[in-house]
Amino acid sequence: MAATERSRPRDDGRAPRLAVFPVYRDNPYVNLMLLAPRASGWDVVESARLERFERDLEPLGSGDVVHVHWTAPIVQRADGVDEAAERLDRFRAAVDTARGRGAKVVWTVHNTLPHDVRHDDLEITLNRYLASTADVVHVMNSNTSDVVAPYYDLSGRSVSHIPHPSYRGVYDGVGSRAEARARFGLGEDDLAVLFFGQVRPYKGVDVLIEALQQAERPERFVLLLAGKTSAEDVATIDRLVPPGLRTVRHHGYVDDADVKSWFDAADVSVLPYRRILNSGSLHLAATFDVPTVLPDEPHLRGDFGHEPWVRWFEPGNPAALAHVLSQPLPARGAAHDFSARLAPFAVSRRYDALLSAISSLPERVGSDPEA
Repeated sequence: MAATERSRPRDDGRAPRLAVFPVYRDNPYVNLMLLAPRASGWDVVESARLERFERDLEPLGSGDVVHVHWTAPIVQRADGVDEAAERLDRFRAAVDTARGRGAKVVWTVHNTLPHDVRHDDLEITLNRYLASTADVVHVMNSNTSDVVAPYYDLSGRSVSHIPHPSYRGVYDGVGSRAEARARFGLGEDDLAVLFFGQVRPYKGVDVLIEALQQAERPERFVLLLAGKTSAEDVATIDRLVPPGLRTVRHHGYVDDADVKSWFDAADVSVLPYRRILNSGSLHLAATFDVPTVLPDEPHLRGDFGHEPWVRWFEPGNPAALAHVLSQPLPARGAAHDFSARLAPFAVSRRYDALLSAISSLPERVGSDPEA
């Protein structure tokens, strides 16, 4: 079914319902994916808390879909193991009951496991439950099955590969690159290295800081750090930044109107993550035509190894990252075709077609024909 058509109503005449969990207001990914489903007539209900999710699933039946994204709110929000186990049981009961009434289930694998996971065994049990229960497992990286294999098995499951969209049209704003660089006090010969997004220990900011100290002519580098950061991690970064490294730091949520300025000012975006399966920051950099340095992981090479705007370094190795940053970088603009190919509504249409197929067919849906 094309996304421009109306979704088929349920047997009781109402629009098919799509229950999405969790939805975070400061993360635009879900809203981008929902563009086409909303336009084609899905009744979308959203929740961020398990308690609301349970209520959302109560009226679901044949023709409706449950879509689970990040799993952290289910088990990881619990203080102790007993509470975590109780929340896992509640989640499974809600999903199983909705499935028993005919609702279908989609699970998007955003991370191998949640970052900073605490209740490891229960989290793996949850992921195995979703892997075995979902009518379709949605992956954004085409090699996800291999990456998650040590924890849960996706072989033999219905897996749909729909890539992460770019952010074209989302963060449009005014101002030129020259104005953005002037705003941050950058000179013509400064090389601005951007780390954008929530600043957390697993993301390897320490590796980036050390690499900038080891790079050729370290005095030319300016580190741009922008993203929500806990008070504890701000204190850690204060200790890590040496006196000679120039920085421009914003340890808080970046308003939509200001996103463009950070990327306009940057010469290169770096994702020094120790663990990464998917990253919206990569697609955000591509949207603004900013060259990007990624950790050289096989699953990332598989999807982005042919992109002329991407460079690679050995994960966790400051010297390797320093070497890459000391070399000539790709010209800005090399990511234009990539971000156009993954424009939000085009990707959302693929998602809408997947939802329609799931809700219409009693049997499991096969792999995405566009994968």
